[in-house]
Amino acid sequence: MAFERIAIDHEIMGGVPCISGTRIPVTTVVAMIAEGMTTADVLDEFPQLTEDDLHDALRFAAAAVDEHELPLRAAQ
Repeated sequence: MAFERIAIDHEIMGGVPCISGTRIPVTTVVAMIAEGMTTADVLDEFPQLTEDDLHDALRFAAAAVDEHELPLRAAQ
């Protein structure tokens, strides 16, 4: 799966996946949405982004999680 709006460049932010053409990490965008911010809220905070950027960030994060086995704690 290609992510045209996500860039990984070791000379920018130490290789942290960012929205292409920015220094905004994918994790920042995903965390904002996870904390309850709407698309409009995120775009107000980062007007240089588009809805397509946000959607690609979420797709990228989902793909990254899908590729890794996550350690889950047993329910107590």
